[in-house]
Amino acid sequence: MSRRTEQVADAIQRILGATIQEELKDPRVGFATVVGVDVSADLQHATARVSVMGDDAQRKETMAGLNSAKGFLRKRVAEEMRHLRFVPDLHFKLDTSLDYSIRIADVLRDVARERAENPPKIDDD
Repeated sequence: MSRRTEQVADAIQRILGATIQEELKDPRVGFATVVGVDVSADLQHATARVSVMGDDAQRKETMAGLNSAKGFLRKRVAEEMRHLRFVPDLHFKLDTSLDYSIRIADVLRDVARERAENPPKIDDD
């Protein structure tokens, strides 16, 4: 990713995060965090990776709310980034990496607890 696309991605992430938290009124959008944005090399498409707290139903509702608010969110990006000739089309992708990290931490905690309760036996032979 070039320096320019990184800068555009960072700016879009900041704008989307603030707009979702402060301005978006859709009741379907729960606690959502924009964890990253990937921008195509031609700056025509931006995929926002969104982490959503809640169960699967809440995640689906939040993603539906974000997809229905694409026009509003794209307009806010355009207002903030006037120097861009074209504002990228926005796409939203559910980011489940936090869930994966939590599962790994749980497994490691279980292994540590099991080792504490049943320490490995070392032979002195």
